[in-house]
Amino acid sequence: MAAGPTLAVVAREAGVSVPTASKVVNGREDVAPETRRRVTEALDRLGYVRRPRFDTTKVPGLVDLVVHALDTSWSGAVLHGVEAAAHDAGLEVVVSAALNRTRSGHPERGWLDKLVVRGSSGVLFDLAELTPAQYSWLEQRRIPFVLIDPVLEPPPGVVSVGAANWQGGVTATEHLLALGHERIAVVAGHPRKMCSGARVAGYRSALAAAGVRHRAEYVRHAGFDESVARRRMLELLDLREPPTAVFVCSDRMALGVYEALAERGLSVPDDVSVVGFDDLPESRWIAPALTTVRQPLAEMAATALRLLVRMMQGERPESTRTELSTRLVERSSTARPAA
Repeated sequence: MAAGPTLAVVAREAGVSVPTASKVVNGREDVAPETRRRVTEALDRLGYVRRPRFDTTKVPGLVDLVVHALDTSWSGAVLHGVEAAAHDAGLEVVVSAALNRTRSGHPERGWLDKLVVRGSSGVLFDLAELTPAQYSWLEQRRIPFVLIDPVLEPPPGVVSVGAANWQGGVTATEHLLALGHERIAVVAGHPRKMCSGARVAGYRSALAAAGVRHRAEYVRHAGFDESVARRRMLELLDLREPPTAVFVCSDRMALGVYEALAERGLSVPDDVSVVGFDDLPESRWIAPALTTVRQPLAEMAATALRLLVRMMQGERPESTRTELSTRLVERSSTARPAA
């Protein structure tokens, strides 16, 4: 097998010194962001292979959790689940946020550098969108990893844990149908994301089963952004026949929907019923309290950690996809449509 490029070749490609390239490879922090970007892109482009510093034959004691962000109640629930399961397994967890993006729009590979330095025995990824090169990097080094609620459909053989999103969409829509609503809209996330597509598919399936006509103009995508959800709700209210109810595919977006309704002087649920998705703490704090579909975030994270431990011990899960049940949590944001 041909040897890969040397660190000197990587340094020359990135236009930096060999010591600087070495700092990036070894996860040192004293490197300017632009310099780090050039080096990491050169590492990916040239296929530089870094030798893991851990012995995979030893009993695992440290795992990494790579999250999309640390300042959300979603990540708080995931951290809680991982922490509890790791304590039971006698593991330590290192948490990092993959916030920085390369020009291609994908997360930087900084967590890969640090993974090698720390000698972690496995990795959990929460809401991660990995590149083919990053999947390949992990597979080549036989580093066990599990995805929590993957953004996109993972490659064959990759282990993931998520919620029953399709059934959650069915449940939310059936609840509104049972109340007598027929003009039901959906404010969805990003159209290419797995969870968003499944929730919208569940919404459409419930309408079809009830014999209610699906209206294309009632489906709006807001990319899981609260401010965009507000704009999408205003668009729905401007239709000739505005909806009497709306299924919002995340609790955060539901906050934007509430704001739009308040701007138009409309009341929840007297004028418009609203159902969210997630059951984050925000759903209980807003007024009226939000009826929502609960997905068990902490349980999903704990399940992923337990699967990872089995994989670190040399086992292989029987199924690559594990889905945990969702359920409707009824509060005060839904009612029968106004006469």
